[in-house]
Amino acid sequence: MTLILNTLIFAKDVENGADQVSLLDRVSNLGATGVEVRREYFQNLENELSNVAKKARANNLKVYYSVPDVLFEEDGSLNPKVEQYFAEGKVMGIKKIKFNIGHFNKFTGDLKATLGQFPIDEIEMNVENDQTQISGSVSSLKTFLEAAKKSGLDIGYVYDMGNWAFTNQDATDSAVALAPYTKYIHLKNVIDTDGELSTSDDMDKGIYNWKKILTHLPDNVDLALEYPMDNDQQMKSQMKLVEAL
Repeated sequence: MTLILNTLIFAKDVENGADQVSLLDRVSNLGATGVEVRREYFQNLENELSNVAKKARANNLKVYYSVPDVLFEEDGSLNPKVEQYFAEGKVMGIKKIKFNIGHFNKFTGDLKATLGQFPIDEIEMNVENDQTQISGSVSSLKTFLEAAKKSGLDIGYVYDMGNWAFTNQDATDSAVALAPYTKYIHLKNVIDTDGELSTSDDMDKGIYNWKKILTHLPDNVDLALEYPMDNDQQMKSQMKLVEAL
């Protein structure tokens, strides 16, 4: 098991002006194997991309890239920015890149030719369930992932545990349905306060029995903590929960 820290855990630090490059030392000191940087957190993209690569090499950290954008536009065409995102990832030396599907239901082209142009043999490409119906439903994810497989494309899936609550789907049923495609897992729990959902800062507090859900998913894929926490002590405590598995 590889434990990754998504920089969302440092949300408060980012809000107070910290850049992602400066956070990589903390990720290393906490004992994680790698970091998942978030594109929306970059303050000076051009400078920070190469600096992330340097800092990651210095700390022997794997780098994954979370891109909050879709693969397919509203008319079903390929998002023209995908090429740019892969180029950014190459500068950072990333191992994985993650997108949302978008409007694949309207795509009519050659899927292998469309996505095979990108270096997915060098950078593992995945899609994630987000908090929308178009990109976050089991049916839309399975449709895309099955089409990719039939086209001979090695594209995987990121199981985001917390997001299932926001799309009113069962996290366990979703795990069972999407386990064959799962290459990466984002861990987060959700608190339901009289119907108002919020992300928990503790995996053991929330609506999910996260350990039980994990039994339905592959046990040889990377796990990431992806929820804001207050300090390094809390982060280390949460890491120990996962490492105990």
